Amino acid sequence: MRRGGWAGRGLRLPGRGRAGAAAGPADAVPAGTAEPAGGGLVAAGEAGRRPAGGAEPAGAEPAGAVPSLTVRRARTDDLDAMVALFESVAAEGRWIAAESPIDRGVRHRRLRDRLDRRESGMFVAEAGGEPIGQLVVDLAGFGVAELGMLVAAGWRGRGVGSALLGAGIAWAREAGAHKVALQVWPHNQAALTLYEKFGFQREGLLRRHYRRRNGELWDAVVMGLRLDEQGPAG
Repeated sequence: MRRGGWAGRGLRLPGRGRAGAAAGPADAVPAGTAEPAGGGLVAAGEAGRRPAGGAEPAGAEPAGAVPSLTVRRARTDDLDAMVALFESVAAEGRWIAAESPIDRGVRHRRLRDRLDRRESGMFVAEAGGEPIGQLVVDLAGFGVAELGMLVAAGWRGRGVGSALLGAGIAWAREAGAHKVALQVWPHNQAALTLYEKFGFQREGLLRRHYRRRNGELWDAVVMGLRLDEQGPAG
């Protein structure tokens, strides 16, 4: 299992203007299912298991010039801000699996545990020093990296999700994964477009799978990105 590359370095990207509802890949994911992101339905927490991510719908664009984006590995001093961001996206009730109210203490502990795990990669996107997005990817023992992410409401559609997704996929490759998997809400068209832009394919649909607090049963789209096309098939 390779390590390095993304273990500690950051990626700086020039600020870019808004490019539409899903300007960057995983800005929108039901992968944000709170405890999975995204990225699929996971939201910086339990990747891959539930819809990941704070979608990138065509929302309001922050006023003023767009500062440079920085994507880097998360640190201990990021955890409070990551929990707050997760809580704000969960409160929207539409993009990730988690719904308000969340248990901030539990969320903090889960993120803290991931910092010490070699099988997990956790990334933060910043603009002008402000945390505006996050991604978590977990490598399972069978070689599949499960990914989830989210982006703050005011920053969607501006390439933040694309930057995070690129970092997550790069980490998965270096970790030796042969595939990246996630789930997305069917109504999150921006996220679907974003993932497909990066080469993810729709592999299935979980019908009436996730029970929401209002009693509704939501479907989830299962998506995968094959990283190793040369390996032997079963």
